[in-house]
Amino acid sequence: MTHGTGTVVPERVTEPVSRDGKPRAADVLVVFGITGDLAKVMTFRSLYRLEARGLLDCPIVGVAVDDWTDDQLRARARESIEGTGEPLDTKVFDRFAERLSYVSGDFSESSTYDRVAAAIDGAESPVFYLEIPPFLFGRVVDGLAHAGLTKAGRVVIEKPFGNDGDSARALAAELHQCIDESQLYRIDHYLGKMGLDEILYLRFANTMLEPVWNRNYVESVQITMAEDFGVEDRGHFYDAVGALRDVVVNHLMLVVAAAAMEPPGGGDVETLKDAQVAVCRAISDADPQHYVRGQYDGYLDIDGVARDSETETYAALRLEIDNWRWSGVPFFIRTGKRLPATQTELRVVFKQPPRLGFIALDRKKEPNQLVVRLDPSTGVRMVLEARRGNAPEAEAVTLDLEFADQGGEGATPYEVLLQAAMAGESSRFKRQDAIEENWRIMQPLVDAPPPVHRYSPGSWGPEAADTLLAGQGRWHGPWVTT
Repeated sequence: MTHGTGTVVPERVTEPVSRDGKPRAADVLVVFGITGDLAKVMTFRSLYRLEARGLLDCPIVGVAVDDWTDDQLRARARESIEGTGEPLDTKVFDRFAERLSYVSGDFSESSTYDRVAAAIDGAESPVFYLEIPPFLFGRVVDGLAHAGLTKAGRVVIEKPFGNDGDSARALAAELHQCIDESQLYRIDHYLGKMGLDEILYLRFANTMLEPVWNRNYVESVQITMAEDFGVEDRGHFYDAVGALRDVVVNHLMLVVAAAAMEPPGGGDVETLKDAQVAVCRAISDADPQHYVRGQYDGYLDIDGVARDSETETYAALRLEIDNWRWSGVPFFIRTGKRLPATQTELRVVFKQPPRLGFIALDRKKEPNQLVVRLDPSTGVRMVLEARRGNAPEAEAVTLDLEFADQGGEGATPYEVLLQAAMAGESSRFKRQDAIEENWRIMQPLVDAPPPVHRYSPGSWGPEAADTLLAGQGRWHGPWVTT
């Protein structure tokens, strides 16, 4: 890329703040890659929903290489929103469309960033959302910096944040040449889900739960992310990634952190993030001996998949946390494609109580369990033993709560995250040290992966995954609603 400043490092500042010390709200949102698939299926709909809720109050500038006009961008926005099944209110869409404008240009040309600068002239706190491939992040941030556009702005990037520990650190180092860590917002859509927040509220806002949320009462913790679909439409992408990199090192490690972290010692964002990183530092490196990989039958026939691919579409593993709260309590994680259901949940399995001398049981008791469902809807289930009038003996009963029944439909993850980025609320975004700790934990599995086991579509994965729970019962759930 050619710049008039040559190799001079651009001037940087930290996160822009207002007079009251709070982050300054965005006065323009610039979306790089706005003609791509992510914008089509997610971004336009999320921004439209923010408009409908009265939470969008700045112009939106789209940037891409396609030679489009403003009207073509607006037409694409309408088509995309309708294509997601979102009901379209004409008045809301007209307000939203008025915010949209378009800049065409090659990301490798400095003239593109000059045109972006002209389009947002006068903006004091721009937010740049990069929904583009990661190899372009450094190029675009460098172009923005040399055009003087990052001095008082924030940059939002999409995962993956590297493919291993070394590449994650290299990516951060490249971006930090132009912007400060406080200006960098890393999107992982799982951080926008209501269920993750709910885990923290359930744990720390309820005195009946926090005292038993530890090794004295918990037998194991199980995290399941099951999907009943495959990768037929994205074989080229998936075959180079696999289940571990796609969802375990990012999405599911977020669930682990929420379930296992200590209560933050203060209300500021950095203290919360410090607590998340602290529990990650206590997690031992994952052991390949406690890692099972699977691949569903038919995967090798997918377009874009190598005929001899050993990429896993299923991953199950065991983690150990070496701290006072969790020592000796295994955390089991499993995820897979073409399983019987689509469901993501956290399940806390409690220890069995002592033998009940006053009542005889003819069956093995089901352990008490607390389940937090994160996807596709959110809810909480408690599994308890109880005596019912229509049964000869006590049996397991479930107490279920669907959050939608209590508070209605919540915001979608990308609504939450885009609004947070524009408001400067960084608690929803991962810090670099958390990313590096996650890769440190998973790196042994990347370096020495065991062979893949074949499994049938519609099954719960390879039988070998059951051996991970030896001495710890069995896989439970998931809790699937009909």
